[in-house]
Amino acid sequence: MATLLFTHPVCLQHDTGDYHPECADRLKAVLQGLESEEFMMLLREEAPQATREQLLRAHCAHHVDHVLSSVPEPGEYFHIDPDTLMSYQSGDAALRSAGSVCAAVDAVAAKQARNAFCAVRPPGHHAERDAAMGFCLFNNAAVGALHARDAHGFKRVAIVDFDVHHGNGTQHILWDEPGVLYASTHQEHAYPNTGLAEETGGQGRMVNVPLPAGCASDDFRQAFGDQLIYKLREYAPDFLIISAGFDAHAADPLAHLRLKTSDFKWATEQLLDVAQESAGNRVVSVLEGGYDLNALAASVKEHVRALMGM
Repeated sequence: MATLLFTHPVCLQHDTGDYHPECADRLKAVLQGLESEEFMMLLREEAPQATREQLLRAHCAHHVDHVLSSVPEPGEYFHIDPDTLMSYQSGDAALRSAGSVCAAVDAVAAKQARNAFCAVRPPGHHAERDAAMGFCLFNNAAVGALHARDAHGFKRVAIVDFDVHHGNGTQHILWDEPGVLYASTHQEHAYPNTGLAEETGGQGRMVNVPLPAGCASDDFRQAFGDQLIYKLREYAPDFLIISAGFDAHAADPLAHLRLKTSDFKWATEQLLDVAQESAGNRVVSVLEGGYDLNALAASVKEHVRALMGM
């Protein structure tokens, strides 16, 4: 079975205005990187829109209605907060970003693909149950995880997040949810100032591994393996979702970790090993952050190479 790539052209039309770091050029760089000959074996599908039922597993009805009713007229912007804004195509892009993860879960659960990568935007892991923030409108990973649990009956779903910023939204949504674990490595004392090690969740299924500013490859790998992977193996997930942010790269302008491109392939391979042990290799990954275009494209290529077994 091959690796499946989900994306959609409307994700490029989510317009965040001039000079915004979460811009369409990010996704263009990712997709261009995945057009080279070595990725010709990727299966490619257009992301469908998430259904209201899928969104309501993770978000309250008021939030879903607020986002979708806030889509502005062409040429205008609506600011949810100073960092998070919407344009005319943002509603469709947000629906397809969340829908891509659900469709990927469906395909992997049905063994139509070995695993999947969702190259979509807007990202999702800062979106809380009742609030959009941090460039995120709907929480794509949480929507997908709860879809895996509720639509497919998986009992021990895990989300692993290696974005440099803590996924406060994913933690908020899953805090008291049974059958789902959230595990994150992230820079401590960075936006959004959540993710302390003592934040363990209502059911003890939040695993936070904050890393000091300046943390480089060796210390990251030790913390990721000794703390996050150890807890993940102990949980023994039967479905794994990756919040794949690449802004912990040393070249990224929005934070201060010092990872190399090769670290993302290594981390992905560690997660695939766990998935092989307990999850029947069921893995779905979704793009989160990463704001240096060259580092982002190179890191995604390493991540997808690992998913493809290259």
